[in-house]
Formats: sequence, C-alpha cells, structure tokens
Amino acid sequence: MTETIDKQRVIRIAGAFVAWVMGSGFATGQEILQFFTSYGYRSFPLIALNLVGFLLIGSAILESGNEHKNSNGYSHFQYFCGKKLGTFYDWFLPASMFAGMVILISGSGATLEEYYGLNHYVGALIMAAAALTAYIVGFQRFVRVVSFIGPTIIVFTLFVGIVTLVNHFDGLYTVNDFPQQMEAKQPVPWAWLSGLLYISYNLSGGSKYYTALGGTAASKREAFWGAIIGSIALMASILLMNSAMLTDIGNTAVQQVPTLYLTRNISYSLGAVFSIILIMGIFSSCSAMLWTVSERFVTQGTRKSYVFAAAVCVVAFLLGLLPFAELVGKVYTVLGYVGLVFAACVIYKRIHSRNHRRQP
Repeated sequence: MTETIDKQRVIRIAGAFVAWVMGSGFATGQEILQFFTSYGYRSFPLIALNLVGFLLIGSAILESGNEHKNSNGYSHFQYFCGKKLGTFYDWFLPASMFAGMVILISGSGATLEEYYGLNHYVGALIMAAAALTAYIVGFQRFVRVVSFIGPTIIVFTLFVGIVTLVNHFDGLYTVNDFPQQMEAKQPVPWAWLSGLLYISYNLSGGSKYYTALGGTAASKREAFWGAIIGSIALMASILLMNSAMLTDIGNTAVQQVPTLYLTRNISYSLGAVFSIILIMGIFSSCSAMLWTVSERFVTQGTRKSYVFAAAVCVVAFLLGLLPFAELVGKVYTVLGYVGLVFAACVIYKRIHSRNHRRQP
C-alpha cells in the first residue's frame, strides 16, 4: 500500500532543506562566486554535478533521520561510516559548525556594512544575538520559521537572476575576457574538485541538521521528496545566480556581496529589501549551526545549554570580525576536504542497501 504524503509538510521540509545552505556564503553570492562562477563556463557542469550529489546524498540523510527518529543515541555518522570513522566525524562536526558560524556572523557584518554603512562589529553582534535567541526558542519552532526563509530567498534570487540575464545577456559572451579576476577567486585550481568540495562541506556539515529535519517528516517518502524538491530548487537558484554574475564577472568578482551588487543595479530600493532577506538567510544557517554545536555537548532546554550557547556566540562573534571573503574561501575549502570521505560513505551505503533489498 502506497504511503500518503502531506504536501504542505513536504514543502516545509524542502524549505528548511534549502534554508541550511542559504547562509551568508550563498545568499551574498560569495560562495557561488568562488566555487562556481570563478571557473567561467565550466561552472555549468559543476552545477549539474552538484544537483546529482544533493539529490543522492541529501535524500539519503533525510531518510535515515526519519527511519531512526525514535532511536536513542543514533549517530548518522556511525550509521554511514562505521564506528571508528563515524566517531571522528561526531567530534569533528561541532568544530566545523563553529567555523561555519564564524563565517556567517562575519557575512552579516559585511552585508550591513556594505549597504547601510553600519559598523561591521555591530552587524556581527546583531547576528550572534539573533542566533542565540533562536536557540533558546527551540528546534521545532525554529524549523517552522526558517522553512519560509529558504523559499523567500529562492524566489528573490530567481527574480534578480532573471532580470539581470534579460538586461545583460550579452555579457555571457565576454566571460573569458576577465581571467585574472576569476582565477583570484578560485578556492582550488581544478573546477571538478571545487564542485565536489561544495557538495561535501554543505552535506557533511549540515548532516546533523538534515538528520533532525528528516525526523520531522511523517514517513521516509515525505523526507525523500522534501530533499528532492529542496535540491532542485537550490540548484535552479545557483544556476540563475551564477549566470547572472557571469554577465558582469569583471565587477562581481571583486565584490564582498555580489548578489547585493546585482540587485542594486536593478533598483536601489530593491537592494534595500534584498539586504534584509540576506540577513534572514544568514540567520537561518547561523541558528542551525549553533543548534548543531550545542546539541553535541549539552541537552537543549536546560540552563546549562543556554550558558554554553551564549559562550559559543561570544567566541564566534570575536572571530567573525575577520575578513568575510577570505573566511569563505579558506574555511569552506578545508571543511570540504574533510567532508569528502563522509559523502563517499553515504553513496556507498545507499547503493549497498538498495542492492541488498533487491536480492531474493
């Protein structure tokens, strides 16, 4: 008998799936610029590679979270990678999420400084405080909030990308005229490796969040379709924004917040609206990362957990005062290398499990 699915819940899961990736690196365009656009025309096959990776690995993680949602002490890392390697990832994850928080907090400071002239320190402090507030509110309520943020950013990004492409489509023919600007932004010399790193650091770093997200679904089928729809929407957004940035790569390559630059070229007022949406996207990812870090060490809802989360936010704020673009390129690249093994483990487990089920 086929399981019935709640379409609204699937859309909510898809929105929350997207919200994880929609942090400062993505929403500001800096992440897309470095890992995709900086490789010029080669960025298009990279996006196709990422679509396959997110569909395959993302759905596997959400399904495992749903399957084991009532299991005490379940470790998705040990489930996919075995006890020894899984234990390493169990301890590495909080460190990687903390590093991600630092980037997000720095990104919020860069966004508010670039558009409103607000001191970088103040912008970073606002984001750290907002993330702490979300942690205190609780994960389920947080998911209900961020599930609307992801689709909002997707719609806005698609609009900016389409308008930019319509107005400046001829710019796609001059991409190769700016090799120095593009090479300066490339995190690694090989385009194919950049594509793999983007998959691995997003899905390995977000795996704890995605496991919990899968547990909010009523069935594995709902979890599966939430991941599928979220992955397709995410890659469609990357495709459009990547194409839009390529139309003016000579200028977008030198921006701290390239998406804001493109939006401002359409309308200054629209740029003001988008800056608020950017901050919402940064908030969604930063809050999820704080939850992931704290969940590893303390029980949520206790006084000890609030003190611990506050301490994490203070340290992340201080480190978030470092330059945003440099943090994106260096930190995400390192996290991507470490996450490659986890991504391979998930693919192996998924293929092995399906082959096992097919055997008579």
